[in-house]
Amino acid sequence: MIQQRKMGEMVLLMIASSLLMASMSMGVVGASNDGVITVGGKVLCQDCTQGWNEWLHGAKPIKGSRVSITCLDDRSRVVYYGSDETDETGEYEVTLNKYINGKKLNPQGCFLRLVSSPDPVCNIATNSGGGLKGVVLGRPTTVYRDITKYVLPSFYYTTPMCDEPDMSEPGTKN
Repeated sequence: MIQQRKMGEMVLLMIASSLLMASMSMGVVGASNDGVITVGGKVLCQDCTQGWNEWLHGAKPIKGSRVSITCLDDRSRVVYYGSDETDETGEYEVTLNKYINGKKLNPQGCFLRLVSSPDPVCNIATNSGGGLKGVVLGRPTTVYRDITKYVLPSFYYTTPMCDEPDMSEPGTKN
């Protein structure tokens, strides 16, 4: 009789532990840490040797260009770094969790910038769209349930011929 009772307790314990494991894998436990932030945009090549209209409206997408996202905490320490490569249409989308190491990420502490261009001709980063110095995330474009989406203005590279040299005095700010 005692053996049957102990066997029953063990079976109940096993069932309870498997239910707990199943609920954790389905996200029931700790669901407050759910959610993602996505940041998207385009990387394009502007050629200044073209006419004004082509220069302004005829920018070509750069496949394989790399953008990075860096997120800082309230003490200016890096808490997240990630990057993405653009597709054939020059588009990128970086996805990160809203919670990093158990703490909620402040999106306004994150910024995106250009990293590299595989194009042998169009590989000089410009600050048009903020890609050279970095763009801080502001207001989200879309907020739906656990997804917060930011769509940034296009970032641009240009050719060496179009690059303007830095003529400022050393040690001065632009």
